[in-house]
Amino acid sequence: MEVLFVASECSPFIKTGGLSDVVGSLPSELIKLGVDARVIIPKYKDIPAALLGKATFVKSITVSLGWRFQHCGIEQLKHNGITYYFLENEYYYNRSGIYGFDDDAERFAFFCRAVLEALPSLDFRPGILHCHDWHTGLISVFLKTHYRSEPFYQNIRTLFTIHNLHYQGNFPIELLEELLDLGPEYFNADTLEFYGRGSYLKGGLVFSDLLNTVSRSYAEEIQTPYFGAELDGLLRKRSDNLVGILNGIDYTLYDPMKDDHIYFPFRSSLPKKRANKVKLQESLGLPPGEEIPMLAFVNRLVEQKGLDLIGHVLEEILDLGLQLVILGTGEEKYQRFFGEAAARYPQKMVALFQFDEPLARKIYAASDLFLLPSRFEPCGLTQLIALRYGSIPIVRETGGLKDTIVPFDAGSRKGNGFTFSSYNAHDLLFVIQEAISLYKNKELWGTLVNNAVTSDFSWKGSAQEYRALYGRLLEM
Repeated sequence: MEVLFVASECSPFIKTGGLSDVVGSLPSELIKLGVDARVIIPKYKDIPAALLGKATFVKSITVSLGWRFQHCGIEQLKHNGITYYFLENEYYYNRSGIYGFDDDAERFAFFCRAVLEALPSLDFRPGILHCHDWHTGLISVFLKTHYRSEPFYQNIRTLFTIHNLHYQGNFPIELLEELLDLGPEYFNADTLEFYGRGSYLKGGLVFSDLLNTVSRSYAEEIQTPYFGAELDGLLRKRSDNLVGILNGIDYTLYDPMKDDHIYFPFRSSLPKKRANKVKLQESLGLPPGEEIPMLAFVNRLVEQKGLDLIGHVLEEILDLGLQLVILGTGEEKYQRFFGEAAARYPQKMVALFQFDEPLARKIYAASDLFLLPSRFEPCGLTQLIALRYGSIPIVRETGGLKDTIVPFDAGSRKGNGFTFSSYNAHDLLFVIQEAISLYKNKELWGTLVNNAVTSDFSWKGSAQEYRALYGRLLEM
């Protein structure tokens, strides 16, 4: 069973979000199940040279893109037991950053075409191309339009994973007709056309053999108008070929017993967790105190994550006798709002607008509560990391948050967090009040923390589900 992961980013080489973590950690678990899983990404300028030091040159090829003929270099690297391939083109990828350029349509069309052109030059022949998000949506399109008549490609199957339906890769049809070398029959409502534009994501949804997304609840939600981002009708049409498989996290990477970034290693020891909190308080200039509850938000500062809810009741939250720590980058309006609030309440709140993985780990290890009241959430990885570090999630019941966080019940002593259902700021405030109240009960709080750290959201179970899905693909 040979599977090639095709993605725009992959840890530890290049990362902007959870997609990178998934592509970086799932293959190693699949290898344990006998799957030959490998990864191919663009060779970006921002990939640290130290990580590519042992990469070997495979071949130079020429890639056709509309009327253009572009160079593509193929490089190969074995890293931590996984084989990676990097596609090099200085014009498209020798620049800082990986998204947000005016020529993204061309850059990722090139990547998709280059992946298919590179396959005969690799040292293995994948039976499955496992494609991730809109950047790879054209893989399935090209495979069925430009390559299917060639014997080498005839038995290759495609799985398209939706990490976030709202990121779609929509571009002018006139541009895509030129770039993709496709006729007008591929730009109608049944193919790539999407409200007057061409959509790479829709290409993946229409042309891939099977589809999946990153939690069972999200797979159901995106078939409804509220969550479906104007694609719910298409997803309902393909519901028999749409599967939800929950993301996991790498438990060797996120292990508070072996994490060099945190102050004091621990597993479920509340005294050591509190010691981490005091150290972080001192580092951030907050009043130190083991008994002061610490509430954390570590994520992108975007509307999806429920920041409007937090902002609406921020004063009331800070009146609960807790400390709030926010870490992340994103929309300027949120940075301004929370930055100004932190300046007004320096004894209660710190807001840091940066990407800082070591600091994030310290916050997971120190915080008592972890906030993620998302409007929608395909899976969410930060709440899984928080559980691993004994920081109790407070989440809204949507997507993967609903599938991973079970509200704690004091009677049965079961559950690993706190949840609320309506997208309502005062419902959020109420559940934070409930959490602070339980925090004062040391016996129940110790039980809840133990439930959190013993929750298993490693890749083990989900990797088995992916292997079964690959088996289904190969029988098609």
